[in-house]
Amino acid sequence: MNMKAATNGIKTNGILIVMLMGAFVTILNQTLMNVALPSIMTDFNITASQGQWLTTGFMLVNGVMIPMTAFLIERFTTRQLYLFAMITFAIGTTISGFAGDYTVLIIGRMVQAIGAGIVMPLLTVVVLNLFPMERRGRAMGLIGLAMNFAPAIGPTLSGWIVQEYDWRNLFYIIIPFAILDVVVAFFLLKNVGKRTFPKLDFLGVILSTIGFGSLLLGFSNAGDHDFLSAKVLGFVLLGFIVLAIFIWYQGRAKAPLLNFNVFKHRTFTLTTTISFFVMMGLYGGMLLFPIFLQSVRHFTPLESGLVLLPGAVMTAALSPVTGIMFDRFGAKYLSLIGLVIMAVTTFMFTDLDENTTLTYIVVVQTIRASGMAMVMMPLQTAALNSLPLSMAAHGSAMFNTVRQIAGSLGTALLITTMSKSATSFAKNMTATDVIGKSKEQIANHVLIHGIETAFLVSSILSVIAVILAVFIKKKPQSLAPIVTKTEVIEH
Repeated sequence: MNMKAATNGIKTNGILIVMLMGAFVTILNQTLMNVALPSIMTDFNITASQGQWLTTGFMLVNGVMIPMTAFLIERFTTRQLYLFAMITFAIGTTISGFAGDYTVLIIGRMVQAIGAGIVMPLLTVVVLNLFPMERRGRAMGLIGLAMNFAPAIGPTLSGWIVQEYDWRNLFYIIIPFAILDVVVAFFLLKNVGKRTFPKLDFLGVILSTIGFGSLLLGFSNAGDHDFLSAKVLGFVLLGFIVLAIFIWYQGRAKAPLLNFNVFKHRTFTLTTTISFFVMMGLYGGMLLFPIFLQSVRHFTPLESGLVLLPGAVMTAALSPVTGIMFDRFGAKYLSLIGLVIMAVTTFMFTDLDENTTLTYIVVVQTIRASGMAMVMMPLQTAALNSLPLSMAAHGSAMFNTVRQIAGSLGTALLITTMSKSATSFAKNMTATDVIGKSKEQIANHVLIHGIETAFLVSSILSVIAVILAVFIKKKPQSLAPIVTKTEVIEH
């Protein structure tokens, strides 16, 4: 065996292990908070709209940070940026865990988001630098394992902790893992790739922050406010106007904060668009299940988490497998099969009622999750493989930004659809519809109708993604790596 090759393999594995640990910890943190919200609201005596800022504040800062990662990755070394991200995340987690009032808790969550927003785009770019094109599927499959295993255990772990202990333990258990990752990164993490030292585009940062921030805030407000209100439509319109100016300006900037030339690559544009529709349906659907299980079937948060656990574990387990399949067959047929599975199984949730068995929900959701595993990372890998390595940082930032917007828009769309459909259904109910039924049965019937309608919209989004996936190009006969050797810098 070539000693140099073996040494490089050890270094590569060390870099991946360190960064996958960080990705797992930051994603786990995001999945723990939803279940804890009622307990936090009680402790701090706050309303649901105030409590929403636990998620909204994190999402806004995270969404603003992601477009900036392209500049940060090209300006700072891998070690500098990753250590900054994880130390910042650890500090934010500590502030949150020991927060004496709700304002401090929100500040802690926002500090967390600064670090968390950097980790995933940086990890993606490092993988693109470390692996030639024909081996990236496996590496991205491991990222998918980290991305999906955290949500697999997050809701169940969170439900158990909140049910048995104080919600602050959700932060306390994250702190040591974050600190451990910082220590390990200090010794194992090496610098990957080369820096180009771009100048910071201050106007781009301002426009990006206002544009993406307003758009995300508007969509997140749609669940609690009328769509035509200033808090929703006002912010959405402001976001679109400022983003239009931002895109126009970036096309003329010498060193753009976010390079929109990535969309000149057909495969990147197509796979990113497909991912947009998938994420819209996926994020919104993640909220519909807890509503049905807890509000209609009256399961506890822990029980509802356990119902969704098999599907989440399936997604995590299949991620490395689909990575290997991607390297062999490419994204087209893998994505098509996965999207068809998602569309069919999502449509199967448009026929829910109070008598729907747990077995049905678990089995269908687990099959649906297997389809997700065949779609998520293969689409991202295909998108980034279509770009030259010099555009990797901008491609990763753009792809993750689009996914963030899709998640916010999808959540707003499906929750608003559920609410409006339920309200309309309730108004049109006749006396015959309510005879012999209790108020609870009527309320459940109305809510179920809203949930079914939302799942129908999610099914349509999946069908659109299926149609678009037909146009993905087949895997080339011979995949030549974009770069045959990537320098791992020692300092």
